[in-house]
Amino acid sequence: MYYQSLPGLYVPANLYIPDNLEQPAPAILYVCGHSRTQKAHYQAHARRFAELGFVTLIIETIQWGEVRGEHWGCYSNGWFHWYSKGYTPGGVELWNSIRGLDLLAQRSDVDEERMGVTGISGGGAYTWYVAAIDPRIKAAAPVCGTGTVESHVHQRTVDGHCDCMMPVNTYLIDVHDMGALVAPKPLLIASARRDGLFSVESIRESYNQMKNIYNLYEHPENIELVETPGGHSYHRRSRTKIFSFFLHHLAGKDVPPSQVGDIDTSGEAQLSVEELSVYNGSPPPDDRTTTIQETFVKVADPPAITGKLEFDRQKNTVVDFLRTRTFRAFPDDPVPLDIRWEFRTRDGGPEGNHVYSFVPEEGWRLKMDVRWRHAPDQPAPVMLVLRSPGEERWESESFISDLDEEWNIAYLEVRGIGETSWAPALQWHIRRAAAWTGRTIASMRVYDVLRALEALRSLGGINVSRTGLAARDEMGAIALYAALLDGNVSTLILKNPPPTQNAPGNPNGRGPAIEMLNVLRVTDVWQVPGLLFPTELVFADTPPERYEWSQEVYRTLGQPAKFRIIYTVSEY
Repeated sequence: MYYQSLPGLYVPANLYIPDNLEQPAPAILYVCGHSRTQKAHYQAHARRFAELGFVTLIIETIQWGEVRGEHWGCYSNGWFHWYSKGYTPGGVELWNSIRGLDLLAQRSDVDEERMGVTGISGGGAYTWYVAAIDPRIKAAAPVCGTGTVESHVHQRTVDGHCDCMMPVNTYLIDVHDMGALVAPKPLLIASARRDGLFSVESIRESYNQMKNIYNLYEHPENIELVETPGGHSYHRRSRTKIFSFFLHHLAGKDVPPSQVGDIDTSGEAQLSVEELSVYNGSPPPDDRTTTIQETFVKVADPPAITGKLEFDRQKNTVVDFLRTRTFRAFPDDPVPLDIRWEFRTRDGGPEGNHVYSFVPEEGWRLKMDVRWRHAPDQPAPVMLVLRSPGEERWESESFISDLDEEWNIAYLEVRGIGETSWAPALQWHIRRAAAWTGRTIASMRVYDVLRALEALRSLGGINVSRTGLAARDEMGAIALYAALLDGNVSTLILKNPPPTQNAPGNPNGRGPAIEMLNVLRVTDVWQVPGLLFPTELVFADTPPERYEWSQEVYRTLGQPAKFRIIYTVSEY
């Protein structure tokens, strides 16, 4: 059978029904892991559940099975703009699972008050999602899908994980937070002790965190951890424990694991992939499984700004969204900047060049090189120039060298650039690992710029009412969002800013890293200049065509001259 979870989004499935049912039975939703043959590979589990009296729906993922969609956007395709869209294939799997429960609940042979969910690996992750989200689930058993975010990053197991294995981490959650949403319902966590994707120590830590929640509910008996020998797989111990668990909690039968029986994987018990096929090679012609990543999350359309009222409303909406849904990981209590002098020289002006360092966030110390063109007793405007990843020596200096002498100039290396840069081969890992923690490289850099502005304004000799930002290429996105959040940048000079955040990158993760969680749900980089009105915008070349929307905002609000296009900084 198959069902339609959204218009044109079809889910292939097999339904296993116990023989000789005389009344509505409990039901199991079996969610497949990353096996290429999906419902055929896991058929013995569904069949055994049916033999034990459960109506069992086993559904395929959008990645494997009969129609091959995409789970590996960031993992292997360079589709890091998924993070900017707030898209994860795990979201589609969750939605398809919810609609699978809808299907089960409508059947006369199912007791919708007794439904459970289970699956291994990717299916273990989806089990967490479904059990946390859908109140109709009365018991859950995730298998080989449990581990802390910290362990995935520090042990680099994130590198082996599909993009579906963690939600877009907007709210900085961990797996035990999902467990808290399941509590106090019966929960059996089954994991292998030598799983290459989930360390046993992190599994135990997750379990102990959740056990605390169950203790608060005064139902410690409702959560259990079963550990099995070996690697990332089922074991007779976990399978029989799971069957016994669901019989107890959904069917009211106490059958110990030693007596419940195991799956039958003998050749004569297996049906072939062809026998279990739903489409027989011909899926519905309007099926959009292979393209669902393009439409599952709606990208925000630019609003029509016809006056100051609409402008203020849109700006407030965007800034509030960014603070709560994109940059939520910014520290609630910023650490002291702890500004230090690192180097001083009298060369280059009345006060020479001073290299300062400061702490933007715990664990980081960044450098900022200030070229003082004016004495401290003559407060002057300052232009903060953002150095670019991998730039040549003097490249930023050459870009900004013709800036009028009234400006002091500061050069900033945000994290991952200059002295804190990482090897290019690490970029893929860092982009994916950061997103699992609720951050991106770009969001961390935006925070660095905000703290750098704070540090600059604390120095003597700065006219704080005239603080500018200058950036090239991908750093233009960093400068734009930092200026929007800061709210006090008087001038922005950009050269070759990114045309959009809704575009793929390199599969190896190298190159511009401008993704920011969920941002495309509310805006895009080419709309941000318009939201900076009346900040003075200076483009040191013709900006991408889409930036005309922002230029039109300046025209509409009556100050078109503040949106300037020049060809060398000396023209400013």
